Amino acid sequence: METPSDDDALQFEPPPIAAEGAGVLRVALATLPLSPGVYRMLDAKGDALYVGKARALRKRVAQYLQFERMPNRLLRMVAETRRLEIVTTHTEAEALLLESNLIKRLMPRYNVLLRDDKSFPYIALFEDHDFAQVAKHRGSRERKGRYFGPFASAGAVNQTLTAMQRAFLLRSCTDAIFSQRTRPCLLYQIKRCSAPCVGRISAADYRGLVDEAIDFLEGRSRGAQSELVAKMQTAADAMDFETAAMYRDRIRALTAVQARQDINFEDLGDCDVVAIHAEGGQSCIQVFFFRGGRNYGNRAYFPRHDKFVDAADVLAAFLGQFYADKPPPPSILLSLDVAERALIEEALTARAESRVRIAVPERGEKRKPVEHALANAREALARRMAETGAQAKLLDGVATVFGLDAPPARIEVYDNSHIQGTGAVGAMIVAGPEGFAKAQYRKFNIRGAGKSDVGEGGDDYAMMREVFERRFARALREDPNREEGTWPDLVLIDGGLGQLNAVASVLAELGIDDLPFAAIAKGPDRDAGRERFFMPGRTPFQLEPRDPVLYYLQRLRDEAHRFAIGSHRARRSKAISSSSLDEVEGIGPRRKKALLLHFGSSTAVKRAGLADLEAVAGVGKAAAKKIYDHFHGGG
Repeated sequence: METPSDDDALQFEPPPIAAEGAGVLRVALATLPLSPGVYRMLDAKGDALYVGKARALRKRVAQYLQFERMPNRLLRMVAETRRLEIVTTHTEAEALLLESNLIKRLMPRYNVLLRDDKSFPYIALFEDHDFAQVAKHRGSRERKGRYFGPFASAGAVNQTLTAMQRAFLLRSCTDAIFSQRTRPCLLYQIKRCSAPCVGRISAADYRGLVDEAIDFLEGRSRGAQSELVAKMQTAADAMDFETAAMYRDRIRALTAVQARQDINFEDLGDCDVVAIHAEGGQSCIQVFFFRGGRNYGNRAYFPRHDKFVDAADVLAAFLGQFYADKPPPPSILLSLDVAERALIEEALTARAESRVRIAVPERGEKRKPVEHALANAREALARRMAETGAQAKLLDGVATVFGLDAPPARIEVYDNSHIQGTGAVGAMIVAGPEGFAKAQYRKFNIRGAGKSDVGEGGDDYAMMREVFERRFARALREDPNREEGTWPDLVLIDGGLGQLNAVASVLAELGIDDLPFAAIAKGPDRDAGRERFFMPGRTPFQLEPRDPVLYYLQRLRDEAHRFAIGSHRARRSKAISSSSLDEVEGIGPRRKKALLLHFGSSTAVKRAGLADLEAVAGVGKAAAKKIYDHFHGGG
């Protein structure tokens, strides 16, 4: 479609709801250049509504004033726009790369958003040592070596690493451990390392193993396997059966890892296969990773987007964001064509610093992996939609049980964890129509409650009060009108009537009188299935033992309990590694260690007399006086 001129765009009158945003865009148009770049539409708070790229910024932004041609989604976006920011670039490909990075960082709600984009693991061969180390690796690639991947999961990496250790006997220990060995470790005993640390293999022979491993990881495993078979036969002919058995074990390890590759295409080389299936306003994108023709696993993605966005547009947006922080392979196969495919190729080529080709095979050998990925995308989306449907039924049941007007879109569940009041942590988990929202979990390090002001054993009620005071006082400050989707539709508390009353008093003090909340108390003998539920103004009640809603509520409570315990353990571990001695000025790690070894604990150090402190080797009179004064108020 021909891009309209600025004058054509301005002839349409905005609907009343979009008048203010349209005014912002009209003012901006007067100064926008015709060069490539990226634009950001911001709301009244300065949050990004949308990030887009353009070959000509002025012409692209002008299209947002063609109100008669715009869907309701874009009309709402324009209505909320209060500011427009731009960044010019030299080329449109640079604009596409910048757009992808900004979308990943700002997460604008009107863009197609890639969620759950965790980093992928690689296998690394670190070659900055005479005897290269093989290891699982994530993150930056600053260390000298070769990196193979990505693998779809840590499990896939671990399986391949184990097989590689058996097949090529490469060391996995760190350089520090390697330098300290005086005898072979257990991995040598179980035939998973050649023990170069103690000279059981020469540097030249070890280099040969490294080269064989590289051939394997780069897809030349047939040659490596044939060579091992020949060596095994030679050893057997020479009656060296121990060496022949070693080669046999290595061949078996290679065969095992190849057998785990459920779909292999040697002609693919290094290639990603990306397929999308869209249905009911939702999409699933499956990415299969092939390196050296072998399948390194696959991962499913469910991008967030408006239900009216075309599947090809979702796929195009996905490609930009997916490769924003990872190197693309030389070849990418798609299940359907995307607009501006040549531009995306150009941008990915610039990112990879080598040629990247994007193809949409219609037939032949390269269509087979695409069809396989497409079938996986279809099945994954069907499972997700079924799970979503089941989740919707459960939330309907939750609404019935607790007398809500509608199924809750956000449920918050709270629990505390501590040991005799120490290391106390409050935990909040969040669940909704799409399951647990782990990115929204929060922990609260207890500041006052459960400590000295409430007795030695801790006070669960006071802890719960503190958590709710902090959580909802902040909610009142930051979102008083409840417009940001951060307020819960239902609050659940792990506890009984005491915890319920503590929460009720906090909410009453804050003036919050319309928030449904309930406490879940464990049954007699802590039996699952006999939980009692407490709500303000209602008689305590139970659900039928086999009620699916009860199982769901138990899962919510157990998740909150798991998160609370994990947070408490992390805080306790941090506390254990620190000491009140850290607060004494001039006492470094060496003196701290000497004091703890001498007295056994920091508490004993606090109670020690001046003469006792002076008696500790390496402390000295001046430092002993400083420690004594710190803990006894002297100075």
